[in-house]
Amino acid sequence: MSRGIVAAKRYAKALYEIAAQEGRTLEVENELKALASSFKAGDEVERFIASPNISSETKWELISRAIEGKLSKPVVSLMKLLVERGRTELLPELLEGYIQISGEALGMANATVYTTYPLNEEEKRQVEAEFGQLVNKKIRIDNVIDKDLLGGMKVRIGDTLYDGSLAGKLERLEKSFRRQAL
Repeated sequence: MSRGIVAAKRYAKALYEIAAQEGRTLEVENELKALASSFKAGDEVERFIASPNISSETKWELISRAIEGKLSKPVVSLMKLLVERGRTELLPELLEGYIQISGEALGMANATVYTTYPLNEEEKRQVEAEFGQLVNKKIRIDNVIDKDLLGGMKVRIGDTLYDGSLAGKLERLEKSFRRQAL
């Protein structure tokens, strides 16, 4: 695990603890999502944030004006800390860590479901029910479209990948034949 990911998880844990004390865990999660997506929104924002030619004070001055009154104090404080320390690139990992910590505290698990098409609500409920029973938690689904899949789906929950894709099934079938041939 890289040092950046470890640092992002530490920031996420600290932010979660503050948000939990204030009873605002979901609000903070939504604010982090909005913040992370706005930082991914365009090349100009990324270049501005990454530029070593712009001081952290100038960056914070502009960012604070943009987020003023839109985010809670803990998220604003965290953002200021990230800007001052030149760690804004950790925002996606920080968000991921926060969602994981928040989910665990609520008895939830996040599942990334890879399919060739967007799942409808009924399919999402079915996946939530089946995998919820499997991991004994309530499942939150993030459906990712993967055009490289031939069919079926892959589901990642934490560090575990459940491969129900056509390619995965063919690979397991091939391994089975090879074992029988020996």
